[in-house]
Amino acid sequence: MQSRPRLLSAAAIGTVIVLAGGCSSTDRSETVAGTPVAAEAVAGAGEVPPGLESFYTQQISWGSCDGFATDGDELDSSLECAKVTVPLDYAAPGGDTAQIAISRAPATGARLGSILVNPGGPGASGLSSASIADGTELAERFDMIGFDPRGIGASTPQVRCQTPQESDAERRDPDIDMSPAGIAYAEGKNRTYAARCADRSGLPLLTHVGTREVVRDMDVIRSVLGEAELNYLGFSYGTRIGTLYAETFPRNVRAMVLDGALDPEQDPVEEMVLQGAGFQQAFDAFAAECAQTSNCPLGTDPSRANARFRALVDPLVARPAATTDPRGLSYSDAITGVTQALYSPSLWSSLRGGLTQLAEGRGDTLLLLADLYEGRADDGSYSNINDAFNAVRCVDDPPITDRAVVGEADTRYRQAAPFLDDGRGTGDAPLDVCAFWPVPNTGAPHTIDGAALDGLPTLVVVSTTEDPATPYQAGVDLAKQLNAALVTYRGAQHTASFDGVACIDDPLTAYFVDLTIPDPDLTC
Repeated sequence: MQSRPRLLSAAAIGTVIVLAGGCSSTDRSETVAGTPVAAEAVAGAGEVPPGLESFYTQQISWGSCDGFATDGDELDSSLECAKVTVPLDYAAPGGDTAQIAISRAPATGARLGSILVNPGGPGASGLSSASIADGTELAERFDMIGFDPRGIGASTPQVRCQTPQESDAERRDPDIDMSPAGIAYAEGKNRTYAARCADRSGLPLLTHVGTREVVRDMDVIRSVLGEAELNYLGFSYGTRIGTLYAETFPRNVRAMVLDGALDPEQDPVEEMVLQGAGFQQAFDAFAAECAQTSNCPLGTDPSRANARFRALVDPLVARPAATTDPRGLSYSDAITGVTQALYSPSLWSSLRGGLTQLAEGRGDTLLLLADLYEGRADDGSYSNINDAFNAVRCVDDPPITDRAVVGEADTRYRQAAPFLDDGRGTGDAPLDVCAFWPVPNTGAPHTIDGAALDGLPTLVVVSTTEDPATPYQAGVDLAKQLNAALVTYRGAQHTASFDGVACIDDPLTAYFVDLTIPDPDLTC
C-alpha cells in the first residue's frame, strides 16, 4: 500500500521514522463540495465563534502524563498533560465530541504566554514536542504546548484500521509487481484497507479528521490556555496546519514559525517528484561521504552507488535477510529503514552500518529503523501513526483516480530517484488507497487569498537548501504567499529550527519573545 511521505521535523525523526512513497492528485479545485478550501475567518480577534462557547470557555485540569504516551516511549516526567473537548463536527457542535490530548512544559522564568508546537506527520503524536526547547530562553519565557491532533495518539476517538498481525503482513509484501495482475492485487488490498478503516474507525471520525478540523481544534486550545492570540511553531506537515490556521484565523495569530514548508499551491504530483529528487540528492551526498570511509558498503565510486545499493536490497524481494527477530528484514522494510536515514546526516552512520550489515546477510539495524517508522513496539503492538496518516491525507487532498496520471507519476518518481527504482516499472501503477476512501476529501491545493489574511502579523518561514523531504523552493514560495520573512539554512537535513544552530535559534527566539522580525533574507 503506497503512500505519500510522512513529514516530521528533525527532532521527531529519532522517535518516528519517515518514508517517501507516492499518493498524489492533479486536481487543483479551489472548492470542495461548494465550501472554500481555505475557510474564511470564523471570528474576529480572540472572539468565540457562535455556538461554541462551552468549548472555548471550558476548564481543564493539568496532571500526570502517565498513560498518554502512545509511541512506545514514555514522556518526560516534567511534562503535564490534559485533554480538551472539541466538537467532532464543527457544523453540529451539539453532537458527538472528541478529546484532544495536550502536554505542557511550564515556563521556567518570567512567562510571556504559550507556544503550540506540531512536529509534523500527519499521524504523529506531538506530546513530546513540548520538550523541544528545554533549557533555552524560549522555554524560560513560554509554556511549551504539544498536542496529538484529533484521531491521533492519545486523542480520542482514535483512528484504527489494521490489527498488528495485518500490519506485519502488509510489511512483508514488497508491492512491486506493476503487471496488470499485480496492479489488480494491490488495488484489492487498498480497497480492503479502506473498508477496514470505515468499519473500525467509523465514518463520522474519518469525515472529520482532516487539517480543516485540526485548525479549529487549535483555536479552541488557544482559548482554553487563556491566550488571546496564538504562538505556533510548526514543522513539515505542521506548516500545512499553520498555514491553514493563518488563513482561517488571521487575527488570532501573534507569532508563527513554519519550518520545512509545504506549498499550498503545489500540485501533489509535482510535490512527490520533487521529493524523490530531494531524496536522490541526499543519497548521492551520503554515498560520496561513505566512499571516503573504509569498507563502504556502496564502494569507493559514488557514480556506482545506485547499482550497488540495488544489488544489496533487490534480493530481499525473494528472500528476507536474517534477523534476531523471527520476522526477518523484508524488501519493504529495508527501503523504509534506508530512506528515513536520509532525513539527516546525523543518521548516516546508522545507515552505513545497516547497509554493511545487510551486505553480510543480516538486517537487524534496518528492521529496527523500520519498526520505529511503523510505530511497532517490542511487544508487537502498533501506534496508530500509519492509519491516522492515511486517514488525514485522504481527506486533505482530492484522490487521484485517473490511471494515466498514476502511471506517469510512478514513472517520473523512478526517474527522479533512481536509487529507489526497482527496475520493474511498466508505465502503469495501482490506484492509491485514497482512490477507494469511504468519505470525500475536505481539502485541496489552493492559492492563498491575500485579502483573507487581513490582520495577520508577519510570520517566519524557515527553509533548508538541501532538505530531502520539503524542497527549499517550497519555503520560498510559501513565504511569498504569506508575505512572511524567509530564513534560509544551508544544509542537507529536514528542518533546522531549535536544533542547536544559534544562527537560526537566536533570531527565532527574539521573534517569539519580542516580535522582532529576522533580518530580510537571513542565511545561516
